[in-house]
Amino acid sequence: MTTPNEQPVTPSPEKDPSDWTTGDEPMTGPQESYLHTLAQEAGTEVPEGLTKASASQLIDELQQRTGRGA
Repeated sequence: MTTPNEQPVTPSPEKDPSDWTTGDEPMTGPQESYLHTLAQEAGTEVPEGLTKASASQLIDELQQRTGRGA
């Protein structure tokens, strides 16, 4: 519900990982842990030295492959 002077809140689309200001930083511990879980289910390996952005993109890809992203 909105008052006459308020605009309804519209969720903003998710930002592309390549546009993240911290995307070049090393992946986080939770990203690494989840990636290893997904990689094990997908029968693949997690590359060394991933950034936050590349880890996020790999998580998306592996979720699609394993069905966890549904």
